[in-house]
Amino acid sequence: MAVINYSLSITFLYFLALSFLLSICSFAAASSVSVHDALRHNGLPIGLLPTNVLNFSLDATSGRFELLLRCACNAKFENQLHYDYNVTGTLSYGQIGGMSGVSAQELFLWFPVKGIRVDIPSSGLIYFDVGVIYKQFSLSLFESPPDCTEVTDSPPQLVFRDGRIVNSELSQSRPGKLGYEAKQGNALRAVS
Repeated sequence: MAVINYSLSITFLYFLALSFLLSICSFAAASSVSVHDALRHNGLPIGLLPTNVLNFSLDATSGRFELLLRCACNAKFENQLHYDYNVTGTLSYGQIGGMSGVSAQELFLWFPVKGIRVDIPSSGLIYFDVGVIYKQFSLSLFESPPDCTEVTDSPPQLVFRDGRIVNSELSQSRPGKLGYEAKQGNALRAVS
């Protein structure tokens, strides 16, 4: 009888140790998920973010992520996108919200991308929230991670002031120099 209890105890301890090791391995695998795997897992195309990733961290409970790139860079789709060294946002199924560190160029103006979403079920379109409007692109443009060209200067960001879009970098960081502001109808007006 004692031999049976002893063998059951050994079997139970072996099973407990094996379960513990498997949970450690699955935790390590979950924490080493790549940004592109996280995008795919959340129904987003992997080509939204470049490949020059230095570090990626994701809080699985809140969806908050931080992406550190080797260098700030630009990528060309239909329009040009700029990625800062540090890209952050909140990842949920079919969208990224509260985004910072990505800018989209329209004509010669750069707009910060505040969010990205896709339709569920897919319509074949992806939408970039640039604050003023949602810019729509074909989902097929983002099927693979973009080749990014290193840049040394970040593009100027547009911000709202008194209900108007203002190029804050030109108008605030260079007092006395010419800046631009956009009024209704996307007309630009020089300001000093």
